[in-house]
Amino acid sequence: MKKQILLFSIMLLLIAGCKKEEESNEEEDLIGNWKEYSDYEGYARSDAVVFSIGNKAYVGTGYNGSERLNDFWEYDSQLNNWTRKADFPGAARTGAVAFATDTKGYVGTGYDGNGNKLNDFWTYDPVADKWDSISSFAGSARYGAVAFSIDNKGYVGTGYDGNYLKDLWEYDPSTDQWTQKLSLSGGKRRDAVAFVIYGKGYVCTGINNGTYEYDLWEYDPAVDQWIKKRPISNVSDEEYDDNYSNIIGINKAAFSINGKGYVATGGQGTAGTDVWEYDPVSDLWSQKTSLEASGRMDAVAFTIGDYGYITTGRNGSYYFDDLWIFDPYADKVGLDKTSIVGP
Repeated sequence: MKKQILLFSIMLLLIAGCKKEEESNEEEDLIGNWKEYSDYEGYARSDAVVFSIGNKAYVGTGYNGSERLNDFWEYDSQLNNWTRKADFPGAARTGAVAFATDTKGYVGTGYDGNGNKLNDFWTYDPVADKWDSISSFAGSARYGAVAFSIDNKGYVGTGYDGNYLKDLWEYDPSTDQWTQKLSLSGGKRRDAVAFVIYGKGYVCTGINNGTYEYDLWEYDPAVDQWIKKRPISNVSDEEYDDNYSNIIGINKAAFSINGKGYVATGGQGTAGTDVWEYDPVSDLWSQKTSLEASGRMDAVAFTIGDYGYITTGRNGSYYFDDLWIFDPYADKVGLDKTSIVGP
């Protein structure tokens, strides 16, 4: 009997070891490399906003664990350096949105921590280092919305104003006017993500009344139409979506590179590191190398050139200020830090 128990125990250990080795090999087989860059120079924070113009990104607002913030910092990807810029003149806030045209950034909506949902909007001129108020968001005051820009027009939608939302609004900087567009055809949601690929916007993830949304929608501004894509959850009998359930969740970060969309970190009540790539041609997702840093939620992400970047965020009561750059086509290199300027 003792021999049988010992043999059974050895078999269990071998099975467990094989499983760990398989999981390790699966991670090693994933493509994409993360490299740590120059830390964000402001307070570590979560739920900030970001927009990028040319080879520079601008990160500000958010929460550092004790107060909401209104400072803004510019990241120069060529110098791998941060510079403090003019403070955001509106109320310090979390849950705001941001988008950019070729020359200016735009920030608005959010929550001020004093019971007030916001609908004010501001534009930033990086040449003059100056903020100006613009027409208030024409939808209801809200937080947890999504925003993106296409052809120098901004789009803001979804979020929470006391009700979960699915409306969409277009901002035209040339007229300083907001125009309501066709609402998202899928479920209402807050804390979703959006990214842009070749002139079309994509919205997915988020939560509605305690349920994580698993639909993916493509918006074509040329015809003001939403097109439903394959779900981001394991709902088919085929193998392609067996692991898709890891894509759904909230407080994720998104960016796009060379015709592909990327959704990273966040999760289903967790602070994750997963990274998924979306190919709009095949309408399929593939898993990439996970963020090689602490799991987090409420981070911000942006794209400069052929690289994606993630910074800030939180895990429980711990707030982050590290900056990571992602090359989706490179092999993974462990503990990869940079001592050089630029990618």
